[in-house]
Amino acid sequence: MLPCIDLRAVRVATAMVVLSFFPFALMAQEKPNIVLMMADDMGFSDLGCYGGEIETPNLEQLAQGGLRFTQFYNTARCCPTRAALMTGLYQHQAGLGHMTGNYGVPSYQGYLNDRCVTIAEALRPAGYTTLMTGKWHVGSKPECWPLQRGFDRYWGTPSGGGVYFKDTLQIRKEVFFVDGNERVELEDDFYITDDLTDHAIEFIDQAVNETKKPLFLYFAHIAPHWPLQAKPEDIAHQAGRYDAGWDEARKARFARQVKMGLFPEGTRLSPRDPDAKAWDEMSPEAREDLAHRMEVYAAQVQCIDQNVGRLVAKLKELGQYENTLFLFLSDNGCSAEGGPGGFSRGKAGAPIGAGLSYASVGLEWANANDTPFRKFKIDTREGGISTPLIAHWPQGIQLSGGEGRLVDAPGHVIDVMPTLLEVAGATYPTAHDGKEVIPTPGQSFAAQFQGPQDVAARDLFWEHEGNKAIRRGDWKAVRIKSGAWQLYDLKQDRTETNNLAKEQPEKTKELAQAWKQWADNAGVVEWSQLQKRRKK
Repeated sequence: MLPCIDLRAVRVATAMVVLSFFPFALMAQEKPNIVLMMADDMGFSDLGCYGGEIETPNLEQLAQGGLRFTQFYNTARCCPTRAALMTGLYQHQAGLGHMTGNYGVPSYQGYLNDRCVTIAEALRPAGYTTLMTGKWHVGSKPECWPLQRGFDRYWGTPSGGGVYFKDTLQIRKEVFFVDGNERVELEDDFYITDDLTDHAIEFIDQAVNETKKPLFLYFAHIAPHWPLQAKPEDIAHQAGRYDAGWDEARKARFARQVKMGLFPEGTRLSPRDPDAKAWDEMSPEAREDLAHRMEVYAAQVQCIDQNVGRLVAKLKELGQYENTLFLFLSDNGCSAEGGPGGFSRGKAGAPIGAGLSYASVGLEWANANDTPFRKFKIDTREGGISTPLIAHWPQGIQLSGGEGRLVDAPGHVIDVMPTLLEVAGATYPTAHDGKEVIPTPGQSFAAQFQGPQDVAARDLFWEHEGNKAIRRGDWKAVRIKSGAWQLYDLKQDRTETNNLAKEQPEKTKELAQAWKQWADNAGVVEWSQLQKRRKK
């Protein structure tokens, strides 16, 4: 049993899901298909429907016919977000308080524990065929792979990504791909985003035509996570788009976001990150290199969108589009790994974008891709934990005049599990394989599909590598590493530009204490202590 978690004290009522909003979901033939798609390291503002200049018409079409959430959160990092998304638990409760390394304590064991269930394990008893393509990254050993956690079919990489072309395996020799539980060799013309979609389409085709069951597809992209690698034609399409630099890109994205209503008039664009120089201060050679890096990154994002179009076309061809709930989000903010200018550690002479290159987009563009927020992946300020969330379901989402709608209610990836169970007419189990299951702290947002709804008051929590945060209503307290707690009023200051901790010491203390109580119950260990005990 996990330490610091009194299962008997928190058991409940979350075991059963209320179906009042979706009575038709109880009829097996009417259960919706579910496609849950997650991008990797994609910034909050990268999609066109979230203010970006990257051409993403297929996702924009889904947004125009569905919902866009403006205050939805992930956990700031890939493995923790995947664990929280898949289980409806905070990542520490599920066993992945950090990444896949084992630190010798249950909440940081590096793989999903036996006190949680995955969405697949919860949906399969409700009559669903459970499918997955892409990056697993919540348990590297074979006994922890998707087929052992409720999925009927899987194609992808069980560990991290970092590979787009077959020849990249010469650099990332530890990465491998599997079909089910068997390792496979890649085709010579392999490109990851296209290939994952090929297999997703194959799985959908078989599920619809052979199993005759509703399907759940978890599609976990590797893109646009570094390395910067894209098909030449996609890169060429971006030529010149970023020659004006990151300062102009941030301003233009923010202006579009305000015009779209994603942020109210009066919202302040956060200052350029202190570690980023002004574009005008960069040398011509640096500008050429950095503009090209962003071109490749944009090509990776655009390729995701192209493949969303392919997937949608297949669902339409099969007559499944109208009754498919499609969710799209990102696992964390854009990555600033490599710092200013990014890193380059591929084969000598390989141009950035090719399979033998290995580069990142850099801190400055990450700052732009997370417009209008501060910071990026790993950080618990808004740029690290804010994600787009698009929800589209023609038969299940009610819209006024058929136009898309913004949802401002705060939500978190732990909410995806109860939402999907509600629309599927499934229940969250109290036990699985003879073990008591930790009740989910998530709350369904399915009611938002019927129209704007108030949400029940609750606290949301974050911790990653010593970076901490709590949100209570519109108040958010943040502590970075061993620094002092900061306090922000997100209703007035979503971009966290005005620290109110000195003006509101009691509120700051109240939230810090609430965070500590949650951390103790969830099994959080101080980062400085944890690093000393990691198992080699």
